[in-house]
Amino acid sequence: MKTIRIGIIGLGANCRLRHVPGLQECENVEITGVVNRSTKSTAAVAKEFGIPKTYDHWEQLVADPELDAVVIGTWPYLHCPITLAALGSGKHVLTEARMACNLEEARQMLAASQQRPELVAQIVPSPLGFDALLTIRRMVDEGYLGELREVVAIATDDAFANPDTPLHWRQSAELSGQNVLALGILHEAVSRWIPKTESVLAQAQTFTQKRPDPASGELVAVERPDSVHVLTQIDGGALGLYHLSSATHFAAGIQVQFFGSEGTIKYLISSENKLLAGKAGSPSLAEVKIPPEEAYAWRVERDFIEAIRGEKKVELTDFATGVRYMQFTEAVVQSAELGRRVDVG
Repeated sequence: MKTIRIGIIGLGANCRLRHVPGLQECENVEITGVVNRSTKSTAAVAKEFGIPKTYDHWEQLVADPELDAVVIGTWPYLHCPITLAALGSGKHVLTEARMACNLEEARQMLAASQQRPELVAQIVPSPLGFDALLTIRRMVDEGYLGELREVVAIATDDAFANPDTPLHWRQSAELSGQNVLALGILHEAVSRWIPKTESVLAQAQTFTQKRPDPASGELVAVERPDSVHVLTQIDGGALGLYHLSSATHFAAGIQVQFFGSEGTIKYLISSENKLLAGKAGSPSLAEVKIPPEEAYAWRVERDFIEAIRGEKKVELTDFATGVRYMQFTEAVVQSAELGRRVDVG
């Protein structure tokens, strides 16, 4: 097989944890180039991982004819321009989530990928629910719930509960765009098991209006909320409830609950990683063991390489799916600002 040469833009925490090891495990794949925000950081990660080529700017990496694919590990504000440039240069793209800063950028990225169908365009998928992905999908498809009635999705923690905690990049509109807390990553996971969300009614609150800038220490405005509540209407008549907050002490963590006419499925993701279910009339919920053949593990980098080689198509997550969750995110932001229900898409 031809060696696939990868360039990484923004080799940060998630690339260290996931993408570099995942790519290194793939046969005939070489991480050939890297560029970070500073020359010093670029040199350091190149030395650490034995990457032969470095660049002063991301545009130089994208233009390098020796590279076949680009991994985008930056914050969302660069996902769109880098993707457009990379696809325009004939390179496959794997971009970190969230897809883009806003829906318009996401649509531009999808349109660019559709103009180059021979190139792989993939978004790093939400890992929430990976372990039980196939099992819950099978249970829903087999009618375990009966008629879906309600969905409750929770993602709460105390990351921003302390008003002295410095501003996080996710709280910056410039760097993160319309993305709010874990809203996109949670909705992407939930959407793998339920019909399309048709409309949302949202409210949001920023409890700490200013936080110390991590670089200067000066107080700056917090531009993204600490807490979001969303009511949804789901295709087919079911209702949904999302509660996201990073200002809650002794929080519930991350969990998703599905309530139907005949049964309930409850997935405790962050605290216990436990799947529970029960049929109507049962005394209580019981743990559901994941069958070995349904255990779904992280294989994002391998999926990307296999897609480049034409061995499979991208499922988690293609650009069309990314646009759909960006539609949801943008509708939530608009609803909170306007104080009324907003259609999704």
